[in-house]
Amino acid sequence: MNDLVIRNASLPDGRKGIDIAIQDGRISAVDVALPVSGAEEINASGNLVTPPFVDAHFHMDAVLSYGLPRVNQSGTLLEGIALWGELKPMLTQEALVERAMRYCDWAVGRGLLAIRSHVDICDDRLLAVEALLEVKRRVAPYLDLQLVAFPQDGILRSATAMDNLKRSIAMGVDVVGGIPHFERTMADGAESVRLLCEFAADKGLRVDMHCDESDDPLSRHIETLAYHTHRLGMQGRVAGSHLTSMHSMDNYYVSKLLPLIREAGVAAIANPLINITLQGRHDTYPKRRGMTRVPEMLAAGIEVAFGHDCVMDPWYSLGSGDMLEVAQMGLHVAQMTGQDAMRQCFQAVTATPARILGLEGYGLEVGCNADLVILDASDPVEAIRLRATRTHVLRRGKVISQTPVPHANLNLPGRPGQVDFRSKN
Repeated sequence: MNDLVIRNASLPDGRKGIDIAIQDGRISAVDVALPVSGAEEINASGNLVTPPFVDAHFHMDAVLSYGLPRVNQSGTLLEGIALWGELKPMLTQEALVERAMRYCDWAVGRGLLAIRSHVDICDDRLLAVEALLEVKRRVAPYLDLQLVAFPQDGILRSATAMDNLKRSIAMGVDVVGGIPHFERTMADGAESVRLLCEFAADKGLRVDMHCDESDDPLSRHIETLAYHTHRLGMQGRVAGSHLTSMHSMDNYYVSKLLPLIREAGVAAIANPLINITLQGRHDTYPKRRGMTRVPEMLAAGIEVAFGHDCVMDPWYSLGSGDMLEVAQMGLHVAQMTGQDAMRQCFQAVTATPARILGLEGYGLEVGCNADLVILDASDPVEAIRLRATRTHVLRRGKVISQTPVPHANLNLPGRPGQVDFRSKN
């Protein structure tokens, strides 16, 4: 017996009028006009039904800390890093947990049910690690939280960082992180990539490095990351986050670099909201856009996901956990306004990051987890355009969030009534 049927759904691949049957928390059938009776039903009314949003890059230990201990006056990356250093000694586990839990509530309401969060391990107390492991335990019934051991101050630049990283992994952190461009020298940056990749390979772990988050075209640690990924046989388990220096590299070098990244099976994670805000700060005009070369990497066969990165923290004073806002910014910055390209931006906040994170049971096929989002939009492009309301969010076949659709009631001469902002295609 099926527990629930979602009727008349539109799917991200373009299929319309589809019914989705759910049994014991998993999808049991996907077809037109399923002959199911006796189950609870939700009428999607032609709206888009998708697997949940996935954030491939976030910093939950800093979330909602904006203004503590002071505001980032310059709005720059380096002042944000300095601010975080000032804040770390003042952190308490209780405050970290409370802010992270509040953000997870926001995420669920937005249909965001999987997050990869970097957690700073350069505080010898590992206070943030303990806090986010507790958050991970609490939210496990409704949200997948994957943690990255992130040496914010540099794995070689900080004397205790490597020991702290190893302790974090032993405590239950999932992924090995790094920040090679923040080491003291380019040589140290390359050495940090080697050390961290070899440690991850030995432990059978995934790697996700902040890599070349710089406007410097000579910051080329992604090349080293691709090399060691290939050397160690870690294809499909490694991601380079940000990669913003690539927007400043000359085209000849990039023509060599892209095939190396593809051959190594390294994924790329861009963070459109933050990359467009923090990069190009030293430019007058013309001013560089800052985000990495998303269309070119997609054309080369490289997996590209988008992350939110920051919400109301020392680096970014805005944000609400809305991955459609992230996709919309990525679409504009990368000039991906063709129909297929816009759908790729939707994939960059759903299916692609799910593959990068290695999420099991993600998707719309029979046997997948019944983790689903119904949006007040007819297709992925319209969902991005409207940042569509997530009317229903389901986890393992149970509705865990509902949001009413907003309408504008007009009182115009000769044109009273309700406005529907969706297209009528």
